[in-house]
Parts: sequence; C-alpha cells; structure tokens
Amino acid sequence: MEQISRIFVDTSKQVFQLHGVDASERVVVRRKLRRAQFLAFFARLEPTVVGLEACAASHHWARELAALGYEVRLIAPQHIKPYVKRNKNDARDAEAGCEAMSRPHMGFVPAKTVEQQAGLMLLKHRERLVAERTRTSNAIRGHAAEFGWVVPTGLDKIPALVAQATEAPEVPETVRGIFRKLGSRFAQLQAEIAELDREIRAWRKQSEISLRLGELPGIGELGSLMLPLKTPDPRGFRSGRDFAAWIGLTARDHSTAGKLRLGVITKAGDEALRSVLVAGAMSVIRQVLLGKGPQWPWLVELLKRNKPRKLVAVALANKLARIAWKMMVSGQAFDPTRLSQPRPTA
Repeated sequence: MEQISRIFVDTSKQVFQLHGVDASERVVVRRKLRRAQFLAFFARLEPTVVGLEACAASHHWARELAALGYEVRLIAPQHIKPYVKRNKNDARDAEAGCEAMSRPHMGFVPAKTVEQQAGLMLLKHRERLVAERTRTSNAIRGHAAEFGWVVPTGLDKIPALVAQATEAPEVPETVRGIFRKLGSRFAQLQAEIAELDREIRAWRKQSEISLRLGELPGIGELGSLMLPLKTPDPRGFRSGRDFAAWIGLTARDHSTAGKLRLGVITKAGDEALRSVLVAGAMSVIRQVLLGKGPQWPWLVELLKRNKPRKLVAVALANKLARIAWKMMVSGQAFDPTRLSQPRPTA
C-alpha cells in the first residue's frame, strides 16, 4: 500500500468509513471496516495522522489509536460540514473530514482521558436525574391543581403536597395511588441526586484546579468541576475572549461594508457549561443587590444603569469565563482585589 499522509475515519456504531491520501493528495485508501476490524487494520499500517469527528465515542478511539503510535486529531462536526460535497453519504463525509484536517488554521479538539470522561459522565447523569425530578414535581403539581391543591414554589413543598393528596378521602383510590407512586419516585430521585452530589464533592476535592476555581464568585461546585473537565487543554485558546466565544457568551457579529453590527450572544459551544456560568452570574447579581456580594465597580455601574438583569448576567458570565481561563492557564489563584479596583479613565 502506498505511503499514507493522513487518513480520516467516519465512525458509526458498526461500520467505519476510511478516506486516506498520500503526500501528493492522491486518494490511496477508500474502504469500509467493521468495528471488529478497525484496530487490526491500523495495527498493520505505518503510524501517521488520523482524523476523527469529535463525539463522545471518538475519545475512546483516539486513545486506542494513540496507543498504536498514531497522531490523532479530533475535529468538531461543524468544521467538517462545509467540505461535504453534493449527495451526502459516509464516503463523502470521510472525504470531507480528510480535507478539513488538512487546513492550516483548523482547530482540533483535545482527546479526553478516561478520568475526564468519567467525571463528565457523573455530571451528565446528575443532569438527567435533575431533569426527571423536575418533570416529576411538575406532574405532581399539575395533578394536584386539578383537585384544587396548590402550594408555593420549591422542591421542599412537594412531600407535603403528596401527603395531602394521598390522605384526602374525597378523591378516588386510583388517584391516591398515582400520587403515592409519584411521591415515591420523587423521594427516590432526591436521594439519588444527594448521593451524586456527595460523589461530585469528593471528586472535586481531588482536583487542585477545581478547588482554585471554586474561589471565583459565581462558579460554584458544578462550575469548578465542569470547567476543567470540558476544557482539558485550555492553552488551545489564544485568549480568554476566544474561550468565552467557544462557550457562546460573545455577541454575534454580522458586520459588512465597514459597519459594525453586533447582536445577541451566539449560544455556540457547550450549553450546560454556559447555563452554569449564567446561573452563577445571576446568583452573584442577587447578592450584589442585597449588598452582600462582591461590590465590583463595573458590575455595580451596570446595575445602576438599569440594564436588564439577564443582560448583566451574560456580561458577568463572560467575564467569569475569561477569569477562569486565565486561572486554568496560569495556575494562579483568584485575586478579588483586581476586580475591586475602578476602571482607569481614558
């Protein structure tokens, strides 16, 4: 077989499509492999550069190929799509990925370790349980409202509402049985989430960078653990602004003919990480309005100008993301005095 310069693999559950070229960009590999044949095929080749589309399973294959001596490059799917030609299929996708990985300014995704994927799985499992708990509590409230039972907001009000519904003699036994099942499931979810929170705290205590990030107001336990897990190589970003743009916290740019037009935030990147940062920013703003939080001059000035609170929260989340990036890259601890200083006048 001719010397392969680079090869891209379009993965799926069972069938993998390969597309490889030599140094003169001539196609030398175009074939399909079954899942069981994948590693055996690459074990026979001379190690070269291999590209994969970044997804949850691709990090596993990146580690396996790296163990065989290959240089693995993971590419985000949105960066491959512009190179797909007409009549999309697996072969065209592999060809597009091979072309994309040859671009000199293409950005690549660092492969995650087993420990990092385990931590992210822990967070994803918690997110799924929290969503199920929300659905269950909403179902309990909705069914209770049909019989005229309404309680204030808050998860702590749900057990009392379930007890009221299950003990009401005026409703049929079928309805009381439904409330007992929903209440039992709600209590089970509460216990599972509490157990996961204890595991997350224990995991966080083993991470020095998470403990440092936890000192930054508005980051919290989830944010301090999520940031290093979702960005295994923060030095891959040129600046804090690039990091904030990756999360989707920068304004959408639609400028032309020298006219600057900035819109709402792009909402690109990881939605879970962005939501945690914005929620943490909202918490900081509430504390500032009560006079208890960090009285940063620029933040107080924004609030005095009667800007919408969510707009201020996004601006604060942007700044928190940039500070977190700097802390991850430099290894420094958070210095609250720097944000407490007034902005220099022009």
